[in-house]
Amino acid sequence: MTDAARTAVDEDVDFLISSHKVDGTAVRTRDGDSLGAVSSFKIDRRTGQVTYAVLRIGGLLGIGQHFYPVPWSSLTYDAENVAYIVSMDKRLLEGGPSFTGSSEPVFDRAYAGRVSSYYASVL
Repeated sequence: MTDAARTAVDEDVDFLISSHKVDGTAVRTRDGDSLGAVSSFKIDRRTGQVTYAVLRIGGLLGIGQHFYPVPWSSLTYDAENVAYIVSMDKRLLEGGPSFTGSSEPVFDRAYAGRVSSYYASVL
């Protein structure tokens, strides 16, 4: 197989990924600082599109972790470092909607609207 053909195959294999393989993927700031990891996705039931990535930040051994739903579009994948890069400043992220493991909100339209409104105002 030629290098060009191998590259095309590699790109095709990387085109889609199972969600369980993304859970736990590192998330970094634009400056390369470690921020946390992807915890889960919120998917629109009607379209099947990922709307939010829920980031897991802070804590130690699961204690004191906070979860931040962010628009999927605010993340880009960095294949070289096998991490997602969040496009916003850490302070803006930490000022946004969040929850703890024991207080996950119902992701109804009202809550999704509050998340969307926050990020529309800061991005």
